[in-house]
Amino acid sequence: MKNKLLLYRLTGNYKPDDMEKRYASIWFPCLLANRKVRQDAALAHTDFVIAAPVHGKMVAKAVSPGAKAKGIRTGMVVADCKTVLPGLEVFKWEENSEHELLKALGEWCIRFSPVVAIDLPDGLIIETTGCTHLWGGEELYLQDIVQKFSRMGYQVRLAIAGTIGTAWGMARFSPSTFIVPPHQEKTALLALPPAALRLETPILEKLSKLGMHRMDTFINMPGSALRRRFGNHFLQRLHQALGIAPEFIEPLQPTTPYFIHLPCLEPVLTAKAIEIALHQLLDEICQRLKKEEMGIRACVFTTHRIDGKQQQLKIGTGRPSVNLQHLMKLFEHKLPTIEPALGIEVFTLEVTQVMPLAPTQDALWHTAVTQDDAKLAELLDRIADRVGPQNIRRYLPDEHYWPERSVRLATSAEDSSSAQWPTGLRPLHLLAKPVLIEVMVLVPDYPPKSFKYQGRLHKVIKADGPERIEQEWWLQQGHYRDYYCIEDETGARYWIFRLGHYDDVHQPQWFIHGFFA
Repeated sequence: MKNKLLLYRLTGNYKPDDMEKRYASIWFPCLLANRKVRQDAALAHTDFVIAAPVHGKMVAKAVSPGAKAKGIRTGMVVADCKTVLPGLEVFKWEENSEHELLKALGEWCIRFSPVVAIDLPDGLIIETTGCTHLWGGEELYLQDIVQKFSRMGYQVRLAIAGTIGTAWGMARFSPSTFIVPPHQEKTALLALPPAALRLETPILEKLSKLGMHRMDTFINMPGSALRRRFGNHFLQRLHQALGIAPEFIEPLQPTTPYFIHLPCLEPVLTAKAIEIALHQLLDEICQRLKKEEMGIRACVFTTHRIDGKQQQLKIGTGRPSVNLQHLMKLFEHKLPTIEPALGIEVFTLEVTQVMPLAPTQDALWHTAVTQDDAKLAELLDRIADRVGPQNIRRYLPDEHYWPERSVRLATSAEDSSSAQWPTGLRPLHLLAKPVLIEVMVLVPDYPPKSFKYQGRLHKVIKADGPERIEQEWWLQQGHYRDYYCIEDETGARYWIFRLGHYDDVHQPQWFIHGFFA
């Protein structure tokens, strides 16, 4: 099985200067119409349009392949379309339908490259840099994309070039060539019409009036002359297609520096193969992180199935880790939840959070403190992975006198505090907010003889205290607290306090603040 899994490092495992940039443009000539047929197979042999109101008239936004072959075009008024084809069916266009559909198709295409962008209204752009060799070259890469979309019911035209602009133009206007060799963009563009530069209609009309129906009629003209005649946007589009000016895309999923991609020669169906794939991905990313002295705090393992569905497994660690065995154990009990169905064709691993590894130093005498700390952290990771990290908490002392403010929640295993824990007796369970209780006191400044808590009367057998804790005047004004550790007739021990003191005017309140073991 191992020889059927090809490991591929992407996005952060290579530098942009390491290889020539390559882009693929995917064009869906009948995007919405193809989806309509997918939704209702009975429309496969029916002529129809998808129309939307424009200035009070219904205008065709999408045309079925059959209707297109009979002369119906997008942008035509529906009334004119029905004149040509009286039996034409008309469906209502839904707002943002192209964007939502392209987003879904783009996310599916991440199996071919992690960098996929929407190209409205009917296309996608894929950065194929470093990807195509996994399919045996660019030609086989394009064939695989076409075959998969064809099985899904979508007609597509694709092209690959060194620039986005050239790939876009070749996909839509080239009669035969769909792969442009590196640095041959200018040669490939010569025979294409100006519309291949993604220009606005007024500029195209002006070019047509001047008899410039192919790019070879103006591509060698000085840039200053083209700018004066057709404007800055025209020159920018031309330079982007030629690779003179840069062009950027916005990926559907922002690329992360720690992302690896593992396609399979054959669909994976067994649990053992899934485990092997995860092991390879984790091993590869851990080796790289070790060199960079970084560790994993959170990562996501994703499987991409043949049917287009994705399944994700997520883990987190309390401290940065590159321990392969430990990370595999965190995934171990989650792997059986993956359902391969008809087969998994791509695995990805994304490290979503990294932190520098804690520096280690060899001691003059043997010590196991650092090793024990790592083992404890790994044990906590395994427990958190099963019960949830929100159910494991670690507290640190804080610089406050008031008990409920004297501790804070640690943010990580390495988090520390310069404050000292209180030296006095403290309960195991401290309430976040003290609860008011009723007490019976025989002599002022003495502990109570009994108290009522949650509707039950408790008789006090023993009492220690008081321990006086003053108000933090820089935070708020108020009375001091006198704390007592008391024991009732059942042996239960409580931490209660009196707020303020007895006098002729005020009667202090009593509160329960914690419970001892």
